[in-house]
Amino acid sequence: MTRPARRFLLAFAAAFVLPLAGQTVVAGTVHGTVTDGTTGKPASGIEVILIELQGTMQPVANTKTDANGAFSFDNPALGAQPMLLRAVFHGVNFHEPVPPGRDTVSVKVYEPTADPKMIDVPSHIVIFQPNGASLTVGEEYSVHNKSNPPQAYFAAAGNFQFTLPENAQLKQIAAAGPSGMPVVQAPIDKGKNRYAIAYAFHPGDSDIRVAYDLPYPNDAATVKLPTSYSGRLLVVAPPSVTVKAEGLEAAGQEQGMSVYQKASINAGTLVAVSLSGTAPPPSDNAGDSGSQGQGGDAQGNSGASIQVVPGRLDALKWPLAIGFILVFGFGAYLLSRKQVVVTVAGSSGETLAQAAPVFAAAQQNTGASPPASMASLDTAAGKSLDALKDQIFRLELRRQAGTITEEEYARERAKAEQVLRDLVRG
Repeated sequence: MTRPARRFLLAFAAAFVLPLAGQTVVAGTVHGTVTDGTTGKPASGIEVILIELQGTMQPVANTKTDANGAFSFDNPALGAQPMLLRAVFHGVNFHEPVPPGRDTVSVKVYEPTADPKMIDVPSHIVIFQPNGASLTVGEEYSVHNKSNPPQAYFAAAGNFQFTLPENAQLKQIAAAGPSGMPVVQAPIDKGKNRYAIAYAFHPGDSDIRVAYDLPYPNDAATVKLPTSYSGRLLVVAPPSVTVKAEGLEAAGQEQGMSVYQKASINAGTLVAVSLSGTAPPPSDNAGDSGSQGQGGDAQGNSGASIQVVPGRLDALKWPLAIGFILVFGFGAYLLSRKQVVVTVAGSSGETLAQAAPVFAAAQQNTGASPPASMASLDTAAGKSLDALKDQIFRLELRRQAGTITEEEYARERAKAEQVLRDLVRG
């Protein structure tokens, strides 16, 4: 099972998997440690804040780590709902989610660096979705922190900058760290359609997601895309929309959307993309697959407080929702070019139904003749149960953030329950 698939499935297990597995969780208590990821040593004297995610994100308790980097919290909401931990290290915020059913948490912090050479931006994805007289656009930048020894790339004045096309109306910026859960970011206006965010990029891969609207009179427009970083450019649009740009080559279709690419582009290049045509609203399948939306996560939002996405903002209308859904899916598939079954499912990568046949997959991995051992089946089942917990946790976050309807929530929960039943029967 792929890493995105394992991360995709979490929180139902708090209600179903953990009791079935015979695990005992002390409700209302969490124990944790904070480790300096740069030195590998315990981080003592670090302020740790417990944050409640329901409604607006509110700090409900705080403490400091002891000489061994350990801390603990007692709070009635722990174990009953998703919570968030924030560790403040050298003025930079580092976060770790506390899903229901977890009573131990490890938080890694890193020495900060403002050296821009610590990151690469190898890929830039742009999704266009016509919406009447406007064009909803979702962009995703893939950011790789290659620091060695590992450090967090951060600058309070803004360490990630980008430029929007002319006449763009910025709706939202979100950042997702290695956990894949997006967090809304406060834009820093640099003037002339240039913006920045102050975000602590952890070692490894992160994503920056930008949403905005453009005028789309008479179902046509030429969008001049500024490219702030060198790398590969991917353009995605519905098949009913004609897309033309110099050097942009058709790259087939994924998830019912047409994909175009420019293998290499230099920073500062202005790419004029001509679009024409309309697109129907997304089908129910888009809602079934479950966008991860911009629920509150957990990866280093500094310079501005982390926010859970308010429910039903204009930025979360269906065109943007379908756009970001596809961005997240393409980010997992197109960047790796691996033969992974990708669905419109946020950063998760696979549907619950596709993840269900874990035992069959375990047998394939161990060879066709003899059947898989019980140990391999147990390992596969354990991974799937962990994945299921992850899915449920994110589902609950989306519900609380207002990025999923009650009907969609019920459908996704029913799918998770079916997967759980399949695993238990296996």
